[in-house]
Amino acid sequence: MKIYTIGGYNEIGKNMTAVHVGNDAVVFDAGLYLPPIVELEEREDLMHEKKLRNISAIPEDIILDKAGLRDKVRAILVSHAHLDHVGAVPYVSDRYDADVIGTPFTMAVLNTLLNDEHVHLKNRIKTIHPNSSCKIEGEKNYTADFINITHSTIQSSLICLHTKEGNVVYANDFKLDDNPILGLKPNYDKMKEVAKEGIKALIVESLYADNERKTPSEKVARALLEDVMLSTDNSKGLVVVTTFSSHIARLKSIVDFSKRLGRQPVFLGRSLAKYVNAAKETKLCPFEKEIIMSSYRKQAQSMMKKINSRKKDYVLVCTGHQGEPGSMLDRISRNETPLQLSANDHVIFSSSTIPTEINIANKGQVEKRLRQKGLRIFNDVHISGHAGREDLRDFINLLSPEHIIPAHAGLAKQSALAELASEMGYKLGKTCHVSQDLNKIEL
Repeated sequence: MKIYTIGGYNEIGKNMTAVHVGNDAVVFDAGLYLPPIVELEEREDLMHEKKLRNISAIPEDIILDKAGLRDKVRAILVSHAHLDHVGAVPYVSDRYDADVIGTPFTMAVLNTLLNDEHVHLKNRIKTIHPNSSCKIEGEKNYTADFINITHSTIQSSLICLHTKEGNVVYANDFKLDDNPILGLKPNYDKMKEVAKEGIKALIVESLYADNERKTPSEKVARALLEDVMLSTDNSKGLVVVTTFSSHIARLKSIVDFSKRLGRQPVFLGRSLAKYVNAAKETKLCPFEKEIIMSSYRKQAQSMMKKINSRKKDYVLVCTGHQGEPGSMLDRISRNETPLQLSANDHVIFSSSTIPTEINIANKGQVEKRLRQKGLRIFNDVHISGHAGREDLRDFINLLSPEHIIPAHAGLAKQSALAELASEMGYKLGKTCHVSQDLNKIEL
């Protein structure tokens, strides 16, 4: 078995991994690396393959051409709907004669990306329900289990690929949340079942392997949000909440507390519309009749004029939690919209800052402009969607893989997971393999 660590091993994002057995290869994920995209002010002509490759925003899957595997890729299995896992599919997948497979919500988001960028794929796009299996045809036949797991977007999966050389589990990204606000709990029974069969290799995220914690449940984030929205004096102004557009469970909590405040929730921004519409399409949006959605510029401008005249009647949910240039919150902070924020208004960041230099700088500038308006800011009203060190320990104990391959982040994070693996009896270079982008691991 050969495992190609194509992207997501040097950086946070650009995730792509391939498994090669016999005359067949299967790819897990194809994601964007967002920082170089955020750095570009003009987005209109951005999304085409050549330009994305030039700015290193998509995985360098040319490694598969060099290995003679381009014609042997039988399937592209997508773990969940975040752009750093599915966002490059429109630009790399049609290089392969392979189906693209993911859960209904994930594939609905992919279809939205394809429509937005006017991309038509030759690949078949196939949906698979959580906790189901699919057959993959090649020189040999394979089975892939999409095992439900919790994360900061719905219908996320651990993927177990069954091969003649053993099972590979791809766990990129996840948390162990037994009390999700929306969707199913982790399928521990299926995890135990594949562990009993035996797992040759576990490819697992290491983003918070250096953080000695168990990541709390989303119900804790809901309680934090409830405390800020309902227990602070916001009676004289507007409440603005910004969060991850893909976090449908978090959006549900915001809508629930808006109703308890007696306010109308309004969603502004194309990214929010993209994910909420995908949730509607797959019947996973319990709040669809309770919100006003404004995604187009003229529509949003008109809505903001209305909000500005009656701030106490609304909760505004908008894009811009990372301070992205051109996002709704960025434009509001620059006084580029009809909505003028002032001292009685509250801005809630129901998110954490993704730790890249560009994100930290952009968010800092947005906060600085907001503070100059004299309003109140509430930061980190959020719980992560990623496993902490102690979750990873429990997860590895549960699956008991023969080999561990740390993924999703650079060397420092992977080394932290390798240290944990060493504590648990794995040996670096023999049963725990720290890799970089464009490397190959032979088992």
